[in-house]
Amino acid sequence: MAGRISSLAALLVLLVAASARAAWTVAASETENSATSGAEHRRITVTNDTGDEATLDIALFSAKSANLRVIDNPGRESLAAVMGRLRGVAGVNGGYFDPEDAPVGLLIADGKSLAPFRKARLLSGVMIADKKRIDLVRSAEYSPRKNVTAALQSGPFLVDRGTAIAGLNDTRPARRTFFFTAGPERAGMGFCTSVTLAQLGEIMATPRLLAGVKIQRALNFDGGSSSAFWFAGEKGLTSIDEYKTVRDFVVITPN
Repeated sequence: MAGRISSLAALLVLLVAASARAAWTVAASETENSATSGAEHRRITVTNDTGDEATLDIALFSAKSANLRVIDNPGRESLAAVMGRLRGVAGVNGGYFDPEDAPVGLLIADGKSLAPFRKARLLSGVMIADKKRIDLVRSAEYSPRKNVTAALQSGPFLVDRGTAIAGLNDTRPARRTFFFTAGPERAGMGFCTSVTLAQLGEIMATPRLLAGVKIQRALNFDGGSSSAFWFAGEKGLTSIDEYKTVRDFVVITPN
């Protein structure tokens, strides 16, 4: 009996600690519309009860007003260079790639399949877009579709049904990029300053993180030194450069 009580007490301590760690709140938020149309940029600062702080740059858009594209980057241009050439609205770095520069996981760019779907623990989700709809699906749910214009497999999943995924790594903080959906037509992509995967999941599931928008699903992209963000706002450019060149980007262009 004593051993059982001790075990229950230890479990209670862990649950209380996890609850405290998850208590993120919005400390500041700014919104800027895109220079053309189809998206808005939100810069959000969040804090938690233990004094941690993170800043997110998020590009929020609707499938009705912007095109979601995956851009292959075999020539290893920077995100800023690619966005300038495309005259794009917003963009982030995309998925993983191997030492030989080959994409790791499903990659469809402008309707062309460049890399196959893979079964791997890390590659737990797929971003999929056609001309009418944007989806985030778990890899276990994925099946090939017709008329897909963009798809990217990455991971891990951060949020599902508005709730942070349990069991994510909570020991290695790094810069992060991510993608999320908030319904069949509304989605977003973004960059976060150095946090762990567990913290990012908790932040993305924070109530009222995005005023008027509830994140339903969120997927982690290739972070760390690959992380990059770009947005063409009505007041000027927001550009966070990657530390190394990457294989692909996920971008928004005007309709």
